Amino acid sequence: MDPSGSTPPRTPGELKQEILRVYNAVNQAIAGVGVSRQRVDLMDDRILILAQHQRVKALATLDPARRDITREVDVALLDEGKRRLAQELKDRIGLPVRVVLKDYDPNTEIAATVVVLDAPLSLTESRRHQ
Repeated sequence: MDPSGSTPPRTPGELKQEILRVYNAVNQAIAGVGVSRQRVDLMDDRILILAQHQRVKALATLDPARRDITREVDVALLDEGKRRLAQELKDRIGLPVRVVLKDYDPNTEIAATVVVLDAPLSLTESRRHQ
């Protein structure tokens, strides 16, 4: 069981779904809106998340004239998002997170997130193809 008392995900598909829920919740809390599309890949001691975000309207408005300022805000938002995601993955799923790395392209609104774990994932096989 994880710290919340619930049963942790058992199959790769279940774990992916829980990671997607956590990732989306973190983004909703920070940006006020969730992601429109996301995909999770599990690889030994790493998790890769690719997501289509929706740019904060105020930042999109300022980008053409003041990219220097919006870049600083982007970095601050990324740092806070990484911190929250790491904590939520630990608290809600019980993952042994070592570090969260993330980059975001404001032009395409795509973010790539790599979660590095302290140990490889141990998962059961799914009853159906994932």
